[in-house]
Amino acid sequence: MEVRIEKLVYGGDGLAHDEGHTVFVPLVLPGELVQIDASSRKKKFIRGKLERIVEPSAERVPAPCPHYGTCGGCQYQHMPYEAQLRYKVEILRETLGRIGRIQWPGEISTHSSPPFGYRNRAQWKLRPNQDGAAGSAGIGYFEMGSTKLCAVNECAILSPRLADTFARLRELVAKGKVLAPIDEIEAFADSKDEKILLNLSAERLTDSPESIASALREAVPYVESILIQDRRADKFHLEGQGYLTYEVGGVPYRVGHLSFFQVNRFMVEPLVDAAIGTKRGKLALDLFSGVGLFTVALTKLYDRVIGVESNMAASKDLDTNLKHSGGTSPSSRNATAEGFLSRLHETPDLVVLDPPRAGVEVEALAHLRKLSPARIHYVSCDPATLARDLAQLVGTTEAPGKHEIESIKLFDIFPQTYHMEVLVRLRRRE
Repeated sequence: MEVRIEKLVYGGDGLAHDEGHTVFVPLVLPGELVQIDASSRKKKFIRGKLERIVEPSAERVPAPCPHYGTCGGCQYQHMPYEAQLRYKVEILRETLGRIGRIQWPGEISTHSSPPFGYRNRAQWKLRPNQDGAAGSAGIGYFEMGSTKLCAVNECAILSPRLADTFARLRELVAKGKVLAPIDEIEAFADSKDEKILLNLSAERLTDSPESIASALREAVPYVESILIQDRRADKFHLEGQGYLTYEVGGVPYRVGHLSFFQVNRFMVEPLVDAAIGTKRGKLALDLFSGVGLFTVALTKLYDRVIGVESNMAASKDLDTNLKHSGGTSPSSRNATAEGFLSRLHETPDLVVLDPPRAGVEVEALAHLRKLSPARIHYVSCDPATLARDLAQLVGTTEAPGKHEIESIKLFDIFPQTYHMEVLVRLRRRE
C-alpha cells in the first residue's frame, strides 16, 4: 500500500492514515509518499515496513552507516542533524499538549551535540552466527523491531575509545571460544576517553570468570575493571577496583559497574549547569540522584543538599562522591522519592528530579505539591511521562496547580535516534 507521511511521532516512526487506520512507518520523513508492507495489522492500527520511497523529501540524505535500516540502534540517520533537532522539538511540543494538555507558547531551546562519536556507554549483544555456522559468532545490536542480532563492523556514534574497544571485542568474539557463553557486554568510558569498565552477562558460564577476565585484559589492555554475571547461578565476579572515575566540571565522580551515568560525553557538563541553575538557597533536594551528578554540584550553591537514591550500588557511589567533593550534606541511601518526601516537613528552595523513563510516582508528586518548593527542575528522558507528571504539577487553565513552567530546554544527548533529554524549570506561582 502507499501512504503519505504526515508527521513524525515519538519512537522514531512516521505517522499516516489509510481508510480509517493509523499507520506507523519507520525511516521516513514528513511529506514523503512511501510504499509499505503492512506487516502488522490490528483493528485500527497498521505497522508498516518501508519498501520503497515513491516521493522522497528534499531533506532526505544518505545514511552514513552501512548497517542503517537493519540495525535498531539509530532511527534518524536519513535526515540532516539540524532537521533532527527541529523534529524533536515538534514531537516534544505535541506530546506535552496531547498527553499533558500543556500548551507551551514559549521557546523550546535546543542544546546540540556533535552528531557522531558521542557515546561514552554502549551495550552490545552477542549471539551465535545466525546461519548456524560452527565456531562463529557475531557482536552488535538487535535488528530494528526484533531480538535478532544485527552484527556490525563499526558504529559511528561511539567515542573513539569505545569504537576501539568494539573492534578488539569483535576480534575476540571471532575466535569463538573465550566469550562463547557471553550474550551481552556493556562498556563505559571515562571522561578522558581513555579507561573503560566492562560488564559481561551470560545465562550460564561455561568457562571460569577468571579466564574470561584474563583474556579480556589481554585483548583490551586499558580496561580498568571487569564485572561478569552468571544469571543462572545469580553470581557476580569482579576483577578490578569496581568503578571508574569520571570528571565533570573539575569534580571527579566515582561511577560503579551497576550505576547509571549520562551517556553523551559532550553534554554532561552543560546538562549539570542547566539543571542546578545559579541561584543560591538553604535547602535543595536531588531526587533519583544516582551517583550524585547533580547533588555534588548543588553543594556549591546551597547550605544543605540531600540526594535521594533507591539503588544500593548508586547510593554507595553517591556517598563517596559527596565525601570526596568536600560536601557535608547527607544522602538518603536506599530510599524512594515517595518514602523520603513523606517524611519531610520543610519546604525546599529547589527540587531536582531526574527519574527513569517511568517518571515520578503519583504519591511522590502529591507530596511535592503539598511541600510546594520554590522551584522544581525536572530532567526527563521520556516526553510522555514528562507530560503526564507536569500535568500534575502545573494543572490546567481551569484548575491551575501551584507551579508554572519557566522554561523548557531540549538537550540532544542521543543524536541519530528518536530519544531526547528535556529539562523543564518550574517556579511556584505568585
